[in-house]
Amino acid sequence: MSKWTIHYLVRIDFLGFRYSGWQKQPGVKTVHGMIDNTIRYVMGEQEFKTLGCSRTDAKVSAEDYAFELFLTEPIDPDTFLREFIINLPPDIRAQSIEPVGSDFNIIQDAKVKEYHYHFTYGDKPSPFLASEMAVFPEELDPELMLKAAELFTGTHNFRRYVNKPSGDIQFEREILSSSFEVLTDNNSRLNNLPHCVFKVSGNGFMRYQVRLMAGTIVAVGRGEWTLDQVQASLIPDIEESLPWVAPASGLRLHKITFE
Repeated sequence: MSKWTIHYLVRIDFLGFRYSGWQKQPGVKTVHGMIDNTIRYVMGEQEFKTLGCSRTDAKVSAEDYAFELFLTEPIDPDTFLREFIINLPPDIRAQSIEPVGSDFNIIQDAKVKEYHYHFTYGDKPSPFLASEMAVFPEELDPELMLKAAELFTGTHNFRRYVNKPSGDIQFEREILSSSFEVLTDNNSRLNNLPHCVFKVSGNGFMRYQVRLMAGTIVAVGRGEWTLDQVQASLIPDIEESLPWVAPASGLRLHKITFE
């Protein structure tokens, strides 16, 4: 029987640019490590454990991320949240805390994840945008990128859209929605360049999958690949991964929905 008798779901958002992803790793700065250090400072000697809803790559950000907080003793959640927010670094923010049952599973109960990939193209914007979006200096064709993005919707074999897959991984995945749009905003740091967003949602994604999908639509936009080749890549007759892994800084976990 588990010693953890009290469970909370904590939602946060973070800018991932200076972190080596969510998962704690020796010798590098991670979001999980910073979260645990802050909780340890806030709670003192009280025992706790944290478990994130998913891993993220280095420099990837999240507008909606969640972790489960396991405790052996009760706390006042409002007081904890207030102290947690105050003591987190400026690039991590806590949004909410709510109790969940002992049968809640933060990984298995995460039913839909929506990712947004932000980028611009055609020139170089202000360097202050480096932490928020990727930059492709060449001209791209937005109409072709829209058509390429739409091809991902549905159930397909994404064998070519994963990096170093394990032996038991399931390559057939359902993409609930996949779209591309150019936003109309007045961000002066873009220097009149387009603000593009590739949006994709599904039940689960493999390592580098979204970044490979984003890189592929950019390859179509620059004329390196055709729409027919994108369609053929979803029924792969070869196992080699595609070469276009888009830079991590443009990727954000936009929303996560639990059962």
